[in-house]
This record gives sequence, structure tokens and C-alpha cells, in this order.
Amino acid sequence: MESRRPEKHSDRIGRNPQICGGQPVFKGIRATLRTVLASLAEGDAIEQILEDFPTLTAEDVRAAIALAAASAGEDLPMPAIAKL
Repeated sequence: MESRRPEKHSDRIGRNPQICGGQPVFKGIRATLRTVLASLAEGDAIEQILEDFPTLTAEDVRAAIALAAASAGEDLPMPAIAKL
């Protein structure tokens, strides 16, 4: 199996206060990170997202997933865990 070089999220996703109100967007494309993550959360496959946003690539969608995963531990409060 071929090994891929992991890309930095910042290679594909960035923020600019002048674009989409400063929301994270895919560079060169005015598709927001939030929109793509919401589509994934609703169960859309990568292929469906690419049909809806033809200027995105599968690598863009994977970068969105990776960024969300990396951010989850930092941004989300951990729920209380019941004692067993």
C-alpha cells in the first residue's frame, strides 16, 4: 500500500476576515469548513459533497475531517463519565 504524505490543514483551509465573515474556508474556494462538516454529519458521502461543490477535492474533504478531529480534543468540553 502506498503511503501518503500527510498535509497540514493550513495548506487547504484558512481564515480571512474579508471572506465569508472570517469563517474557515477552503483556500481559493468560498466553501466553508462548517458547510462541509455539516454535510458529513448529515451522512453525505465524500462523493456527494464533491458533486455539490465541484471545486473541492477529496483531499479537501479529508483535510476537513482531519482538522475537526484534531480540534475536537482542544475545543470540546469532556462530558462527565458515570462511575461503574
